[in-house]
Amino acid sequence: MKFTRLLIIGTLFSAVFAGAQSIPEQFPGSLTTHLLSGQVVTYQLQEYLLKHSPKLPNPTTAQEWTAQADSIRKNLLDNVVYHGWPREWITSPPRFEDLGGVPAGKGYRLRKLRYEVVPGFYATALLYEPEKMEGRVPAVLNVMGHYFVQGKSMEFEQKLCINQALRGMVALNLEWLDMGELNSAENSHFLAPALDLVGANEVGLFYLAMRRGLDYLAEDPHVDPNRIGMTGLSGGGWQTIVLSSLDPRVNVSIPVAGYSSLAAKVGSQLFNPNAAGDPEQQASDFLVSQDYASLTAMRAPRPTLLIYNAEDNCCFRAPLVKPDVFDAPKPFFGLYKKTDVFQFYENTDISSHNYGLSNREQAYQFLTKSFGLPNAPHEFSVGEDIKSYSELAGGIPKDNLTILGLARKMGSEIQRPPVPTSVAERKVWGKSERSRLESVVRYKPVTIVRSCLEDNAHHNGIESISYRFAFSNGLSAAGVWMKALTSSDNAPMTIILNDKGKSAAATEVWDHLSEVGNRLSRGEQVLVLDLVFTGDASPNITDAFGTTGTSWSITQMLDGVGERPLGMETAQLIAVARWAQSQWNAPQIRLESTGMRSQVESLVAAAIDPGLFHALVTRGGMHSLDYLLRKPIDYRDAPDLFCLDLYKYFDLDQLGALAEPTLVTQTDYLELPAKQ
Repeated sequence: MKFTRLLIIGTLFSAVFAGAQSIPEQFPGSLTTHLLSGQVVTYQLQEYLLKHSPKLPNPTTAQEWTAQADSIRKNLLDNVVYHGWPREWITSPPRFEDLGGVPAGKGYRLRKLRYEVVPGFYATALLYEPEKMEGRVPAVLNVMGHYFVQGKSMEFEQKLCINQALRGMVALNLEWLDMGELNSAENSHFLAPALDLVGANEVGLFYLAMRRGLDYLAEDPHVDPNRIGMTGLSGGGWQTIVLSSLDPRVNVSIPVAGYSSLAAKVGSQLFNPNAAGDPEQQASDFLVSQDYASLTAMRAPRPTLLIYNAEDNCCFRAPLVKPDVFDAPKPFFGLYKKTDVFQFYENTDISSHNYGLSNREQAYQFLTKSFGLPNAPHEFSVGEDIKSYSELAGGIPKDNLTILGLARKMGSEIQRPPVPTSVAERKVWGKSERSRLESVVRYKPVTIVRSCLEDNAHHNGIESISYRFAFSNGLSAAGVWMKALTSSDNAPMTIILNDKGKSAAATEVWDHLSEVGNRLSRGEQVLVLDLVFTGDASPNITDAFGTTGTSWSITQMLDGVGERPLGMETAQLIAVARWAQSQWNAPQIRLESTGMRSQVESLVAAAIDPGLFHALVTRGGMHSLDYLLRKPIDYRDAPDLFCLDLYKYFDLDQLGALAEPTLVTQTDYLELPAKQ
């Protein structure tokens, strides 16, 4: 037996240096062969999302819908948008500072403003006013969208605001996070989920940033509070439908190419994964009780014009979104006998993502009619009034917080009670915290309904069987079982997870042997597993920018409908471990992971089901979840880890303590780069 063990070790040690080409010979059984199609995985996740998507309500009277809409509005604000945000920030009055005037053209005035989003986080704005105002006049909140790096100095935005002022409206144009003066690496919207991690729903920051502008206009002595409108392109369109649906103070709403229903986004994943948008657009739990079609219906009976482009080169093409966001909500306006104030404009002039001339002129006509102003259907020529970026810059403090900076600050203020030391207290603590953990990751147990045999091999003294696991929730995972022919049928088992997928487990070297080779050389059974969103079980599609690996676009939608990808992975791991223990009579199961994602999945599984695993070894992981903030890690690189409230209540040491009696060993930590 000793000679056989040495022979296996020698064979496997050679495999380490043999290169990837020899892996199929040294490790038979499809460790490097795809067992699941990325398109099949995507389809399964699409179906899962559609089953969990909210349905459009079906009220029969205006009174019934008014009551339902008020309930949806209150729930969404209190329990989702403001989740985790300090009450004093939510209720604080607008704090705007006048930075002085800017030379303007004939018929209007222009001023620079700076305002506080939350303490320590400031943004800038521009205020366009009619030169002559008698009494109170209408106002429009103008918001910016994604990828307009010049922010409020964008030419189309200046023309829009100047023309509103020339028509007798006050126009307030807000800078947006990561655009214009707020453009910085730490304001990337894909860092916003760091706020979720520390316990504050990311959408709350975006909501407060735009709501401050509405607060300002509502208190402006020149503004008629009953005649306030809102409009914006792209992410500005998203802001428009969100704020104008959740805040009744917005009388007129004109979102431009800014949103679609969840069903439309889910259906587009095979063709345009970018239609999902940035994380705040599918923020955690934002789509549990309502969808964007419901938000549109909540505009009834207030005037609402939806503008979309027929051949948009980004997203939200008019014919593809109209059935859900216009046709379906239209009957809600009919309940109030106000279908005439709900309109849809399809732009065919420009084949791009735009707020071009024809779109702007539609907006002018709708605003003037809704506000009872004289109609001036064509845009006034104001090209000579267009200012440069520097001319319109207001300036923000040098120490201004960023999205990431705010998340780090909130994270540094988290205080968790210590793990009890006495046996009795630890038992009570464990029960309570385990229940909290299940709630945070939205853990829902699953079972294996089919273990499909995909392949098998006997080679170099090793036997293997490849599996595709079908779970009771309609999703799948893939795995390869291996054992040396000389090992006993009921040998101990190690389940191996690797952030890079099962093929990496055969090539990454620890202690002179690969992960797989190390355990086989000890006479163990090995199950190399790819959970959903990893390796073979990842929805791997090429997007519009030529980038592959679009798990993030699907995971954020799952978060939106109240699921948690981390909890889904955990459920699969626990189900496979229980099945494997029964299938192969393993007296004990050891769990081994490589990478930070697999590390957290393993710790959460061991914490939720303590004792299932005899031991847990993690390599290449983090000392703390704080690493995600300090590195920092982009949401797209580890979307499952940015789980709402996870770091607020748990760090890795707490998870390890909850896993007792599992012996947890963590080595080879990821290190933060040295400060420059």
